[in-house]
Amino acid sequence: MITVITGGSGSGKSAYAEKIVTDFGDLERIYIATMFPFDEESHQRIARHRQMRAEKKFSTIECYTGLKNLKIPPKSCVLLECMSNLTANEMFQKDGAGEHTVEEILEGVGSLQTQAKQLVIVTNEIFSDGISYDTETQRYESYLGEINQKIVGMADCAVEVVYGIPLFFKGNAEKFTEKKDR
Repeated sequence: MITVITGGSGSGKSAYAEKIVTDFGDLERIYIATMFPFDEESHQRIARHRQMRAEKKFSTIECYTGLKNLKIPPKSCVLLECMSNLTANEMFQKDGAGEHTVEEILEGVGSLQTQAKQLVIVTNEIFSDGISYDTETQRYESYLGEINQKIVGMADCAVEVVYGIPLFFKGNAEKFTEKKDR
């Protein structure tokens, strides 16, 4: 099952995604982190986030490019965070896919889907600001928009988190609110 969670910066989407994953129960939890550590502050942020996730029994895999090459334990629960970082990495990292970013990422998502029991993907809503950007940023927006549309098409559930409140656009909210003692 694929669940896609989107929202703006500070919307609560990451916390909601982690809650969904922990609510899936005792599955092995894999966190695929895509933020490339480019400076000391990002290294500190990554260390802090790893520590927070360890308390929730996540194993972390750093994956900046080449998602399709990841092998994960079968029937695990995977949290992929986040699609916007992965898209930028594939576009701009020296070992990235460049103009083949969309295909590369979709192949990676397909690969994870076949391996995981649950796949939760976090992405960003960056399209409503109305600002006109330079050509490279417009290309990034175009790629991320296409990827988001395709993964939501593949998904069983699509949720936007606004001010910490999940709004379901596809799928059934009851899947995430059922009591675990059933």
